[in-house]
Formats: sequence, C-alpha cells, structure tokens
Amino acid sequence: MESYTKKLLTSHLDDLAHPVIMIIEDSDEDFYTFTRVTQNLDILKRSLYKFLRFKDGDESLDYLLREGDYQSLNAPLPVAILLDLNLPGTDGRDIIKRVKQTSHLQMIPIIVLSTSSSQHDIQTCYGYGANCYMLKPMGVLEMQKTVQILFEHWFQFAILPSYGQFIV
Repeated sequence: MESYTKKLLTSHLDDLAHPVIMIIEDSDEDFYTFTRVTQNLDILKRSLYKFLRFKDGDESLDYLLREGDYQSLNAPLPVAILLDLNLPGTDGRDIIKRVKQTSHLQMIPIIVLSTSSSQHDIQTCYGYGANCYMLKPMGVLEMQKTVQILFEHWFQFAILPSYGQFIV
C-alpha cells in the first residue's frame, strides 16, 4: 500500500516536479480498482507519474481553467486526463468539449474510460475531440489488462505534448 500512497496526490500542490495524470472519476470503487491494478504494472511504466483525482466535472474544469478555488494556482497542467463520462455536475462529454475548445488545454490527451458502449457516446466523445475511448471492463483481471494496454500506449510508447517540461 505504501507505493500506492506515493502515487496519489492529495493536493494539486503535493508534487510539482513529476508529470500528473488527472483522473476524473466519481466512483470510489472504480477509482480504487484502477489504482490497485496500476500497482501491478512494471515500475518503469508508472514511476514518473502521479495521479490527481477529481470526483466531479465542475471542480475538474475549475482546476484546468484556473477558476474558482484554483484562480491563483501555479502548477503544471496534467500530461493526460483519464475521464469517466457520467459525472455529477458537468459531465464528461462537456469536459471534453470545453478542454478541446480552450487553446492552452486542447493538446492534453483525453482518454475516456466508460462502461457505455453506446455508439452515440463514442461518436460524441470523438466528435468533441477525445483522443481515445476505452470500455471500462468488469472485474479486476480485465481491468488489469485494460490498464496495462493504456499505460503501454499512452505512458510508455507515446510522447505526450507537455511531457518535455518534466525532463531534466
């Protein structure tokens, strides 16, 4: 459990030196399943990243847009956003739309993790500019496979647009 707590930021100011993956997920169960399975990943694939979680769309937008409680925040933007669609307040679809319409945020990759296999949801997300749409599987083993693929692609092979700010 110690390595898990080292990866989860409890505040946006806990660590300004490592790239942050923003997770917008209202379900505690889904969030903890995700973070539990990341512990089984090869340390090299996840060692540089920290997770910052938001439970609703409104606060996550305030953080990204530096509004509300985050107006004077001086911290790097996340290198990627892992996004659930059905959230309290502003939902995931609207978050995608807003982020991709904001010039200083539009390069942040948005990876949707949803239980919805609705073609309408998939098309809407891609239409608004989501970079990836993945089905959130049921069960820990299936989630582990999905997270393995997600991390290999997005955080091992792909070069993220804002990652360079963290290379010393």
